[in-house]
Parts: sequence; structure tokens; C-alpha cells
Amino acid sequence: MATKRWRLAALSGVVLLALAAAVTRADQSDARLDDLFALLQSTADRGAAVAAEQAIWRIWLNSGREDIDALMEEGILAMSDRRLDEAISIFTRITERAPGFAEGWNKRATAYYLNEDDVSSVEDIRRTLALEPRHFGAISGMGLIFLRRGDDAGALDAFEAVLAIHPHDHGARAQVESLRERLGERGA
Repeated sequence: MATKRWRLAALSGVVLLALAAAVTRADQSDARLDDLFALLQSTADRGAAVAAEQAIWRIWLNSGREDIDALMEEGILAMSDRRLDEAISIFTRITERAPGFAEGWNKRATAYYLNEDDVSSVEDIRRTLALEPRHFGAISGMGLIFLRRGDDAGALDAFEAVLAIHPHDHGARAQVESLRERLGERGA
């Protein structure tokens, strides 16, 4: 048991050292992601899980291209300011210039969701997941769309899929508990 804990601690240290390395091309194909996802799955340490999740998001957000990364910052700012049409336009430029960059599709899916265009959001979520099947953010977005459309069973499936990838996602866990309770009350 102590050996297993030591290995987990060592893995955590290796992962964090790798993250401190010089900036390199980073996106959903970055080799560091495998170790980070393994850490998410294996750690019982909340701090290590939070650090791994943050590192995953940093990698996903970094396309490795200055022009795309600058557009990503602009799009995120526009989205946070609720300038959704502008954000969609910026994220569209990203998907046109870097169609293999999963986070471009995911951010546009988010902007479409916020703009209440579920059909376009789902299309972009599918694109995101084709490039990065472990994208717990995109899967969570799908769960939110199912919720908005009143499909509790679909939402439950999505949030359970998030937990299978990221067992420390408290938002997904709360959704699963709530949905199981609601579905149980209906006899499902």
C-alpha cells in the first residue's frame, strides 16, 4: 500500500515537473496529457487533481501557434463579455485556420450554447470529441444541452461519462446525484 502511494506521489511530481518545462507545441495531441489523465484517475489527493485539471486546460488552450493563441484570447474575452456573435466569429476563424485544434471547436460550441444555438453547439462538441475523446468539458457541455432540452437520461449519461474521465469533477458529480434522484422519483 505504501509503495502504491509512493508511486502516485512520484507520478504527481513527474507530471508537475513536465508542466514546468519550456513551452512547446501543446494541444490535444500533447504527450503530457496521458500522464495527466492517469493522475486524474488514480489520485485521491484533491490538490493533485485540481493541478492536473488546470494543466490539462492549459495544454488544451495552447495551439502552439501565436496567431491562433491570440485569437483564442480575443474570443474568450468576447465570450466572457457576452459579445457572443463576435466570439463565434473569432472561434470560427480559429476552426478555419486550425481545424485540428480541438479547443477551437470546444470554445465555439460554448459560445453557441450561450447563444442558445444547441444544434450548432452539438455539432462543434462532436468535432471536439472526434479530436479529443477525453474532453470532459465538451462532454459536460453536452450534458447541459440535454438538461436544457429536458432529456434527463441523456444528461445523466453525459455527466457519468465526465466522471469516468475526471472522477474529481464536483459539478458533474452534483449533476449525477441530482439526476439520479429525479429519475428515481419517476421510476426510471
